Amino acid sequence: MTPLSEFKEGERGVIAKVNGRGRFRKRLQEMGFIKGAEVLVEKYAPLRDPMELVLKGYHVSLRVEEAAQIMMEKLENR
Repeated sequence: MTPLSEFKEGERGVIAKVNGRGRFRKRLQEMGFIKGAEVLVEKYAPLRDPMELVLKGYHVSLRVEEAAQIMMEKLENR
C-alpha cells in the first residue's frame, strides 16, 4: 500500500484504507474517500500543494498532508 500523497500526476489507484480519526475521517468519507473507490491524480498545484483528484467523476482538491492519510493500491495507467 502506498499513501495517496506519493502518487504522481496521471497515476490512479483504489483506496485500501482511510486513516485518521473523528471529524477528519468523517469529512473524507463524506467526500467519497471510501474503501474500494478509484482515484486519479489529475495534477498538483505549482508548489505541489494541494493536489487535484478525480473521484467518482468529481474533481476534488486535497492537501498533500491529508492525502498522506489515504492508503492506496496502484492500478495500471489506462
